[in-house]
Amino acid sequence: MIKKSKGERIFSVFNVVILGILALVCAYPMVYVLFASFSDPMKLMAHAGFLFKPLGFSVEAYKTVLTNPELYTGYANTLLYVAAGAVLNMIMTLLGGFCLSRKNLLWKNTIMFIFAFTMYFGGGLIPTYLIVESLGLVNTRWSMIIIGCVSTYNMIIMRTAIYGIPDSIEEAAQIDGAGHLTVLWKVVAPLCKPTIAVLALFYIFSKWNDWFNPMIYLRDRSMYPLQTFLRELLIINDTTNVADEAALRDTANLNMSKYVIQYCTIIVSTAPVLCIYPFLQKYFASGVMVGAVKG
Repeated sequence: MIKKSKGERIFSVFNVVILGILALVCAYPMVYVLFASFSDPMKLMAHAGFLFKPLGFSVEAYKTVLTNPELYTGYANTLLYVAAGAVLNMIMTLLGGFCLSRKNLLWKNTIMFIFAFTMYFGGGLIPTYLIVESLGLVNTRWSMIIIGCVSTYNMIIMRTAIYGIPDSIEEAAQIDGAGHLTVLWKVVAPLCKPTIAVLALFYIFSKWNDWFNPMIYLRDRSMYPLQTFLRELLIINDTTNVADEAALRDTANLNMSKYVIQYCTIIVSTAPVLCIYPFLQKYFASGVMVGAVKG
């Protein structure tokens, strides 16, 4: 067992305290939403400050959320966009990274400059919409799958990861008769598995949280993803004019119920991502360090 000096022990304690505080700061908003979703609307509205447990345990809001047909429509659409979009994202990213990693690629620097240029300069929303409209993709599911099918930043990360594979491994595969596609799928892809897992997780999160593109390109509500429905729920606030005290009380109760329903919807829409993340977390240590400077 390695004996630590006094300074190292102090530094370790300092790290644990600081990281513990940061973890609490990051986790508490989600914990607050979870406790609020199980709270009684009347007690929650009357409460101010921190929340460390549900106030009057209630699952009525969850019953309301889970019986909403738009929730399942949004879930189905989101799963479709995430599955198809992430697969297309990874195929394009892997192909692009593999091609750009070839040392004998013609006009390699020029092509890389064109890709990098798009990271800093873009046409903007209106030209993009006009292009999507001219392709006949407006108000189609393909607009959610094809638009943004590759990230230049992620492709550069993939190219850097492939650069780290020794040339001798690829040369050995080529001597055995493997072509470029065989080298890509049989040699490069398995060796870049941590990077692929991390980039796939980035793409999945991006597709799962996307609400802006559906709002711009979709008109049919049956195609809306979950996050677009969630956005409507969070920003729409009915202000009904009431004439008598009983109606005012009913309206107040309804608004308080909506307040809790918002928290419930957030939990329901976030739970799948929270379940997926721990299984891919182990790849982050090796995946996100790709491209780091090595001495």
